[in-house]
Amino acid sequence: MNVIIVGGGIAGLSAALGLRRAGHHVRIFERSSFLREVGAAINVCPNASRILLQWGFDTKRARLVAARRSVVAPGSSLKTLVDVDCSQFPSVYGASFFFAHRVDLHTELQRLATGSGPGSPVEISLRSEVVNYAADQSSVTLSDGSVHHADLIVAADGVHTTAIHQVIGHAVPAVSTGSAAFRFLIPSDVLRKDSDIAPLLEDGALRVLVAEDRRRLVWYPCADNTVQNFVGIHTDLASDGAEKEDWDRDATVDDLLTHYHDFHPTIIRILKKATSIKRWPLLYRDPIPTWTRGRLVLIGDAAHPMLPHQGQAGAQAIEDAGALSELFTFAEQTSTTQQEIQSRLWLFEQVRVNRASAMQVFSNAGQDESWKIKEQAKKYLPEGVEVPRSPAEFMRHNFGYDVIDDAREVLGGYLRRGGEEVDI
Repeated sequence: MNVIIVGGGIAGLSAALGLRRAGHHVRIFERSSFLREVGAAINVCPNASRILLQWGFDTKRARLVAARRSVVAPGSSLKTLVDVDCSQFPSVYGASFFFAHRVDLHTELQRLATGSGPGSPVEISLRSEVVNYAADQSSVTLSDGSVHHADLIVAADGVHTTAIHQVIGHAVPAVSTGSAAFRFLIPSDVLRKDSDIAPLLEDGALRVLVAEDRRRLVWYPCADNTVQNFVGIHTDLASDGAEKEDWDRDATVDDLLTHYHDFHPTIIRILKKATSIKRWPLLYRDPIPTWTRGRLVLIGDAAHPMLPHQGQAGAQAIEDAGALSELFTFAEQTSTTQQEIQSRLWLFEQVRVNRASAMQVFSNAGQDESWKIKEQAKKYLPEGVEVPRSPAEFMRHNFGYDVIDDAREVLGGYLRRGGEEVDI
């Protein structure tokens, strides 16, 4: 097949890599002048790292940090409430739980997608902004007026994609969660020079520092433990849901201290060293019932944007890519007709929609707050599967799922039925 992917972020590059490995010719249209990722650090959970490792992802080259422990503690006292040993995850889940700088993850995905390896290298077209999708014609129109057709169109252009209008006929409005997030990075060496802070530095440790209200400070290393990543989630009573997500909205140390003034003195010392602080409102979108129309499919944040509480947004985009790679691996005798492609997209929805929708709902609360999302999450879980109730249970549920196995099972059943047509 010829495949067009709109968006060259983590979702787009992951899908490009997976579809390249499945034997397809892939072209990415990226609107920016530089193929680069923005933001700070990201979790690469075992349900995602397992896929990347199968595809030859080099964790050392990408400077990923393997998680050793995950700790929940009050921000005021730092006395441990929950301590999960993550060092055994490779034997339990088949892959490590990693922390990555987004730029490092993106760079390694780009190398795999465009370099030597199985299949044809992915072609990337920069300064190529898609201004219109046509699901029925399986085409996109660029800002220069040119129209490009493909056998499959993958919209990986984020939460503000216009492709959603083609799929469900309308936009899904963002609503305020009443929370916002600060995000900033501090070099490890800067913190290590402070004798009060240095004892808290621990390679591979994820810390979630909580308060009795909605505040929490998430802290973990990235980039070979040379950088510490912080995310501060706090009440945002001024937000009315009209703000758009914006990585470039600046904040100050005083803003941080306003929200975390009652945290432990050592944490206050850390916050005072923060620079280049970004802030953005946390907005929620309900899961949508379908991600496809014709030969157009939404993936990543275009399909299932989620809040940071579960650390699963990037992982779910990589699961999308893994499912596409498996479901669009064709036997030599298979004819890739329009109906066959639509049937494979129907299978993709069977594998992905409920799984990612459950993650969207899970992500509305911390792993110690499952009571907040229990009822809404139930409808997306398989019969007999309970909503997790603790950080350890969430990890088992989130990390233990294998999208490759699931996609192979669903595809195998379809092929055993003779590839029968399905109603799209």
